[in-house]
Amino acid sequence: MQSGLSEGYQMPPRIRGLSGKLLWLTIAFVMLAEILIFAPSIATMRLRWLEDRLNTAAAAAVVIDGLQPLELPRHVQDDTLASTGTQAIVLRKEGTSRLLAVAEIPSEVDAAFDLADYSGLQSVRDAFYTLFFGGDRMLRVYGPVADSDMIIEIVMQEYGLRKAMLGYSRNILVISLAISVITGLLLFLAINRTMVVPVRRLARSMQAFAENPQDPAGILPASEGRDEVAVAGRHLARMQDQLQKTLRQQKTLADLGLAVSKINHDMRNILASAQLMSDRLVDVEDPLVKSFAPKLLRTIDRAVGYTNEVLAYGQTAEAAPRRRRFPLVDVCREVRELLHLTPDSRIEFIELVAADVEIDADSEQMFRIVHNICRNAMQALSTFVPEDPDHPRRITVSAQRTGSVVSITIDDTGPGMPRKARENLFLAFRGSARSGGTGLGLAIARELVIAHGGTIALVEKPGAGTMFRVEIPDRPVALDDFRARA
Repeated sequence: MQSGLSEGYQMPPRIRGLSGKLLWLTIAFVMLAEILIFAPSIATMRLRWLEDRLNTAAAAAVVIDGLQPLELPRHVQDDTLASTGTQAIVLRKEGTSRLLAVAEIPSEVDAAFDLADYSGLQSVRDAFYTLFFGGDRMLRVYGPVADSDMIIEIVMQEYGLRKAMLGYSRNILVISLAISVITGLLLFLAINRTMVVPVRRLARSMQAFAENPQDPAGILPASEGRDEVAVAGRHLARMQDQLQKTLRQQKTLADLGLAVSKINHDMRNILASAQLMSDRLVDVEDPLVKSFAPKLLRTIDRAVGYTNEVLAYGQTAEAAPRRRRFPLVDVCREVRELLHLTPDSRIEFIELVAADVEIDADSEQMFRIVHNICRNAMQALSTFVPEDPDHPRRITVSAQRTGSVVSITIDDTGPGMPRKARENLFLAFRGSARSGGTGLGLAIARELVIAHGGTIALVEKPGAGTMFRVEIPDRPVALDDFRARA
């Protein structure tokens, strides 16, 4: 899988990577913005160009009008028309129109524009028409002369206007390209430094970690920044560190499992020999031996069963419960005897389990559940030094049946569960409440309880100590079996 990851991911070249895409997108978006700005800009340029021609013609018309009723000589008219770039100039005054200068009266006018009443949308539309399709039309343009009631009117070829608009558009294009490239490069350099380089660093770290996840040098050094990339880097570093710890733990567990399996294999043979020798103790007539022999035999039989289950666990998991109904008090008494709580330990073991409380469970697995929790409680009480010397050291096991569920409560008066143990409750090698512990007891108890379809939970209590509650439901009875028994 690691080799597949390293082969599947290659660092992209800059021009095709995130930096290159950012550069091209910036240029494209700036050009798009320039195009949107160009439409009103070219329309304004066209309108100003026409207004300049109209104002120049108006200035000449006022001078010529002052010479009335004289008619201008031909060469003066030609000079006036050439200076204004028009074909004819007409002045409307007091309801009359006077042709001030004309080169040649056009037979037809293609378009007329009143600059005094010219909307923005119409100006944009006419500008683009002139730019793409104009140049050969004869235009008639008119408007007021300053604040007077005179109207100046000119007739002109569209060619000069289109030529000026093409030059303006060319300049706008060059400026827009320059702005786009400069803006794109500046954004490229800024974002490449603040975003792309850190992202590339994250990618390299993930690639190196995928190739060798057990190398501590592959963990990404944490960044102190506050932006999203820095936060992602810190999360990645924590994830890599946690994954390395998990891999080391898994390797340790695998090695430990192999070692336990080897030791357990030899231990099973030793226990088998001890079992054969202990069987002979039954025939000894000594009363003391006869009182201890059954307990010794049960203990050795249970140890042999444990070794077999450990070997089976290394291959699959815990054996399925072999359930039957039995008094729960028997399990509690066996647990108390096996804990060997002597008066010197100053730990009191109290059973609050009625003799008629029966449980539908695997007796051996039920013994392991209760024993593991009580043994943890005994170990905690043994090392507990309370502030009050009269503080009781007590383990209380109680049980009751409610319908088809048996609830077992195991309560102690010890120091309680540390915060770290609560956070890793029921996790092997991490949920231990004492130094040097493995946390396997609670992990095994939880697995056995779940196999019975039950629940186990740490119960909050007002006083000091730790309380666990185990709930084991009875097996559901098939309707046909119930009818058969009835």
